[in-house]
Amino acid sequence: MAWLLIDNSNTRTKFALGNRDALLSWRAVIPTGEVLEDTLDAILLEVAFDAVMICSVVPLKAAVFESYFSGKCPLHFLTCRSPLGMGIDYPEPSQIGADRLANAAGVLSRHGVPAIVIDFGTAVTFDVISAEPAYCGGVIAPGLGAMTGYLSSKTALLPKIELAEPVSAIGKSTVHAMQVGAVVGYRGLVREILQRIGAELAGKPKIVATGGDAALIAEGLPEIDVVDPDITLDGLRQVAARVFLE
Repeated sequence: MAWLLIDNSNTRTKFALGNRDALLSWRAVIPTGEVLEDTLDAILLEVAFDAVMICSVVPLKAAVFESYFSGKCPLHFLTCRSPLGMGIDYPEPSQIGADRLANAAGVLSRHGVPAIVIDFGTAVTFDVISAEPAYCGGVIAPGLGAMTGYLSSKTALLPKIELAEPVSAIGKSTVHAMQVGAVVGYRGLVREILQRIGAELAGKPKIVATGGDAALIAEGLPEIDVVDPDITLDGLRQVAARVFLE
């Protein structure tokens, strides 16, 4: 049995196939704005699957998926009521983003707990999983792209920049100076948040990074143990096994 796994985030939507044992080789990625029925027809034309597992943080696109798949095969949207393989120690579980729950489910078996998953996307999120295991909260901050985009859109002379490792901490041009502020400054934000979480969390957590900017930021942060680009999709796969096989 194969499942179609869909990670529907604000910027990009990722598709993968998985089964009881692993993620499979087929993948697809599209801009989330292009999630339409015609696009789904084209992507999935020759893809065989028995059920669909989705984590979505975009309600309008979740509605597109629900309309498209309903009646065709079993469909499950990941929520706090899904079988995650862990408890939830959070006052309002329904407020936790589905992608964050998928990350928690993924880190449990891939890297162990306690753990902190940092997802570098449109927003950067820190999700904390205790040794019990239980999802126990986290942090949300502006994403790296959002911060740099804001500067170019709200100032007359600052350009849009390509994110890259700056060659030095003293900027020798406007672009260089912005790269220092973005990349080096962002590492400072991540490091401080990790220190504060670590002071409150029992045990030494495994720190796992994922998302579009994870590799760049992790390169200068020895606090990050591993970059795992598949953790969200694999978390969906593991929940799918509990939903569709048990």
